[in-house]
Amino acid sequence: ADGRTHSALLLLDTRSSFRSIPIENSTLAAMNDTTERTLSVIPAEKEDGCTEYKRQLRNPTPSRLRSLATQMSYRLDEGMGRCTYQVGVEDDGCHSLLDYASVAESARIIECIARSLNAVVLERLMIQGEVTASSTDDSSPSSDDKDQLVLSYSKDSLVVVEQPSVMGDGSSSIIGEDEEKEEKTADDDSSKKSEEVIRIGRRHLIKEGTGPEAYTRCELTIQRVETHLLDPTPLSLASITRGQKLRKPDNGSARAARKLEARDRTLSSVSDGVAGATELTTMKQATAPAAAEAKLVEGDKPFLERMNSISVSPEKEDSKPCALTETLSSRNIRIAVVGNVDAGKSTLIGALTTSTLDDGRGRCRTSIMKHRHEIETGRTSTAQSHLMGFKSNGEPISGRDSIRTNKRKTEDEVARESYRICTLIDLAGHEKYLKTTIHGVSSGMADYGLILVNSRHPPTHMTQHHLNLCCSFGIPVIIVFTKIDGCPEHAMKNSKEEVHKLLRAPDINKRPFAVRNEQDVATCIDKLQQANLAPIIDTSCVSGEGLDLLRKMLFALPKRRRHEKKADRPFEFLVEDIFNVPGVGSVVSGFVNAGSLVVGSNAHVYVGPTNDGSFMRTVAKSAHIARINTSHITAGQSACLAFSLNKDQRKQLRRGMVVMKENPTSTREFDAEICVLKGEGTTIRRSYQAYVHILNVRQSAFAKNIEIVNNNALGLPPSHKAADDEDDGIVLRPGSRAKVRFEFAQRPEYIRPGMRMLFRDGRVRGVGIITDVPEIQAAV
Repeated sequence: ADGRTHSALLLLDTRSSFRSIPIENSTLAAMNDTTERTLSVIPAEKEDGCTEYKRQLRNPTPSRLRSLATQMSYRLDEGMGRCTYQVGVEDDGCHSLLDYASVAESARIIECIARSLNAVVLERLMIQGEVTASSTDDSSPSSDDKDQLVLSYSKDSLVVVEQPSVMGDGSSSIIGEDEEKEEKTADDDSSKKSEEVIRIGRRHLIKEGTGPEAYTRCELTIQRVETHLLDPTPLSLASITRGQKLRKPDNGSARAARKLEARDRTLSSVSDGVAGATELTTMKQATAPAAAEAKLVEGDKPFLERMNSISVSPEKEDSKPCALTETLSSRNIRIAVVGNVDAGKSTLIGALTTSTLDDGRGRCRTSIMKHRHEIETGRTSTAQSHLMGFKSNGEPISGRDSIRTNKRKTEDEVARESYRICTLIDLAGHEKYLKTTIHGVSSGMADYGLILVNSRHPPTHMTQHHLNLCCSFGIPVIIVFTKIDGCPEHAMKNSKEEVHKLLRAPDINKRPFAVRNEQDVATCIDKLQQANLAPIIDTSCVSGEGLDLLRKMLFALPKRRRHEKKADRPFEFLVEDIFNVPGVGSVVSGFVNAGSLVVGSNAHVYVGPTNDGSFMRTVAKSAHIARINTSHITAGQSACLAFSLNKDQRKQLRRGMVVMKENPTSTREFDAEICVLKGEGTTIRRSYQAYVHILNVRQSAFAKNIEIVNNNALGLPPSHKAADDEDDGIVLRPGSRAKVRFEFAQRPEYIRPGMRMLFRDGRVRGVGIITDVPEIQAAV
């Protein structure tokens, strides 16, 4: 045995003396918690450090569970992510003299608390045979049918058994469809893991009985897991108090369960701590009701029916299973937040995500801003994403940590607690950061857009640009008036009249609709696209007026982009940012636009194109989504990938690249059907150069050839062409439609037909769709 399992023997061998307890034979079996315990088996507990002693946990209340979770979080922090729990032991190190069932149930509760803190049990040791009963001498005056409880120094009587963890150790066996021949070996391995292993001793544990030989204590080694499986907590803290357990399927479904685990990666195992039997349940079966409810959410039902269909009773809410991968893809709504520089975008996002009100001096925006100059000036200069979570009944997830109230919840904590997520993309409002905002809307894959307007001032030209930008990409918009607290009535009236004029303009063609209550939300929620409605909500981050109504609307919004339907397509990952992490290497962040990928030593991918149009073949070592390490990413998720690149290859990484599993191609030229937006005077002819945005790609390009599309049908005047035989004479003006061949000015890019494009030369000039990629450069 190793040193860890030999700790009990070493403590017994080095102890020079011990104390004994005289006890009647008739009361030996009826010993309770009030009996004095003086048999010291381990050193006394320390106030600090990573070791905690517990006598017994019996039917803890929810408040008691929260206290225990706080205590475990402290022990994990003290041990740098690892701690040890001694169950069945007093604070002074004396044996608690409890039977096996009591200790096993207490260990089960501790394991459930550990899982709620994103930790797993690495080792679970059950120890018996440390205490024995010995008769006193006949000459002793206290030997009237009395026995004494003493420590046993015999190695033959000591039993140390390693048991499987209740919640699992965080590892999962991956069985692909092409590995059917190895299923028998996997069955043998899984059965061995579910069995008890005797580390020390010659007998099994005594699980029934109250004699000294059945007195048990347990040692749990708990590790906070950074590479956590993407499965929810099998039993929540509230479920523990009710003693809920997952049902056990028949033996014939064990093999099918493992296949579902490999396919969906949503298998969760729970072991009955007392009986030692392993119970398996597939999250896919358990989430069938949740999937049905999700359909109700996404369907064409009124808002009030949706709220009733997806709401669950408080008793069922905590135990409702929910796959995290599904939450971050099919139940994740991406919302772009745009508006003028003084509209309060960051303040609104801070108030929604932290569940706190603003003090009027920038408290909320400071909590989410990233750079120092942003905090000092109050102006956002980069595109940032923030998660806002909802429970299944529509209640928002509090942005503050329930254990440490002065600490914000991290993205992984919000993701694990949420049934539905809104990703709020905070974009810059200042005019000099307009190109950053355009790129954020182009590559953000937004389902909806929030146009924020300062109610104390009429909308500016930047508000009009942001509104045109969202409408150019076909993004439904919601108008949010901010700072209504203390706003004069005439200023509010003037601002709303100006916004109504912008919405009713021919190039926007939206119908404003004031939202004042939940019934108004139910009326407009399904008509944002079909009827071109633009809901208008009045809010204040200082007084909190309108924030609850805005949260209900965000929760009820149906998902517009269905990336999960593209899971069967070839893998396509759009690179948005690059990092160099010490000890890890090159890391890229971006969006999974199609397909899926299982990372690891065999995950060979192509990254590029580089400046010469070639692609670098490398290995995707690991992946993160919402700061959670995972082995599998799928379409619709924002993720980070770590690559195995050498020093020269790292220098070639840049934003706008793509990651694919199949051999990709790049091109310098492409054809697109464009429409020149109405507005300021713009003339486009051959050799016209503009800055092109195509999803995450942004580069200068010039018009190589222009061809009018259906000139007669559009009613274009003859001046659009100087002469019939001169192609250089074609001139495009606002409102014109044409087929244009563009050529990138710097390097080849990866693009494909069907992508939406936007081009600008200071301001947005036109939009279009790529129709063809004529010349393709093969990847090297």
